Amino acid sequence: MTADRAISVSELNGKQKVAILVIALGQENSVKLLRLLGEEEIEEITLEIANFKKISPDMQEEILQEFYNLAIAQEYIMSGGVDYARTILNDAVGSNKADEIIGRLSSFLRVSPFDFLKHTDPKQLLTFISNEHPQTISLILSYLEPSDAAPVLGGLAPEVQVDVARRLANMDRCSPEVIREVERILEQKISSVMTTDIQQTGGVKSLVEVLNLVDRSTEKAIMESLEDSEPELADEVKRLMFVFEDIKMLDDRAIQAVLGQTDKKDLALALKSVAEDVRMKCMKNMSQRAAQALTEEMEFMGPVRLKDVEDAQQRIVAVIRRLEESGEIIIDRGGENAMI
Repeated sequence: MTADRAISVSELNGKQKVAILVIALGQENSVKLLRLLGEEEIEEITLEIANFKKISPDMQEEILQEFYNLAIAQEYIMSGGVDYARTILNDAVGSNKADEIIGRLSSFLRVSPFDFLKHTDPKQLLTFISNEHPQTISLILSYLEPSDAAPVLGGLAPEVQVDVARRLANMDRCSPEVIREVERILEQKISSVMTTDIQQTGGVKSLVEVLNLVDRSTEKAIMESLEDSEPELADEVKRLMFVFEDIKMLDDRAIQAVLGQTDKKDLALALKSVAEDVRMKCMKNMSQRAAQALTEEMEFMGPVRLKDVEDAQQRIVAVIRRLEESGEIIIDRGGENAMI
């Protein structure tokens, strides 16, 4: 590109706009931006930068404003949905510009099914769906944040809770048509946004995340029923509900109780591949001599198989679950009202 004539922003392609953005940001900020790109992209943008002879301050300002609008629009979409973003942008830049920005983002920004429910009060949502089929309820819960799904599950009738929990755990994939139909049911009260391809949803992990946030009585009732009807599923849920690294959530007395019933070799194996804060949390609840002996044991082991480490961690988790079930320790579930 030469400086023979003035060129407008509308004539620029995407790479040229990014090149001007890099120039306008200055060296320090442009380096941070380029680090986010691939090697081929960096080469292409560098070539575009080299092709520019002169860029007016007005054009730089216009490009900066355009990227700023895109970033703000994306933030609006993530926090409140496409309709919310369009409403805010209409007031800020006018309807034509707002449609242009939203259209540009929509080509690559994916919005999750039931995204419109993120601002719906869980109690209000419960009134919407409590009389729906358990399969419908489990589908909706699978797309909610666990902190929002937990009070909904907790508010259902006990017999429905178990059915929904089982369906949520066994859910794998769901077609767009089914999701679209469920969204249509709620459409009269809440506007919806759909994606167009097959979505990975539900599963045991989704159930575990929800159960970790419901109250203990709800969790216990669901787990007891699953143990009777689907023992293998119950065992899988139990294994995932508390992973070894979560030991740092326990208070000092609880950790001391766990260590008192843990095989020392298992502990040395379990701590071989954990973060420093987890290792230190355990060691600070041991005597200096015991901590030193544990450190020496870990060094003496040398390299170990990952499976052996995971098996040792799982045995310690079993100790933690047993102590919790007997009431000797309490696990902080991490919710807003959680207490030790």
